[in-house]
Amino acid sequence: VEVTDPLARLMSEAASGDRVALSRLLRALGPQVLRVARGVLGSSHPEVEDAAQESLVAIAGAIGSFRGECSVKHFACRIAARKCVAVRRRAKARDERRRELASIPPPPPAAPTTPARIRRETLPEEQAETLVLRVVMGFSLAEVAEATDAPINTVRSRVRLSKEALRRRIEEDPALAETLEVGT
Repeated sequence: VEVTDPLARLMSEAASGDRVALSRLLRALGPQVLRVARGVLGSSHPEVEDAAQESLVAIAGAIGSFRGECSVKHFACRIAARKCVAVRRRAKARDERRRELASIPPPPPAAPTTPARIRRETLPEEQAETLVLRVVMGFSLAEVAEATDAPINTVRSRVRLSKEALRRRIEEDPALAETLEVGT
């Protein structure tokens, strides 16, 4: 007795460009893909639903490569598993970068000796973190965006604003400007 895959027809129609079939196929696969994401990442992982969504997008993009050598669910689950493993790796790398940053000791506090130093501005935490990642650690904009979970344009803005703030601080404090000139 030959068993037919109940999703094969939907897969074929979706592969031929039928958007309704694609939508129905992804809805049918959604619960299974979510189970795979929970299995790979753990049900309490904060990115489990995002990983399932990324998996469904990847499945939709891979429909044309389905050769029918396995069931549609198996095909979808393999894609979901690979996508979830990639999400887990990214999360682990992001956590390692955060631990590295946390292990960097803060600079010693400077004694405020001049009025300019007393009223100096401090950078908001997000700008300071972005500046350290980009300038001190040499991360690319994309790496900073991933490490801080911020859009790349937000990263660009934070770098620009922090540089402007530092430039103003140097201009306001002649002793600081002199120190930086000596150090270069």
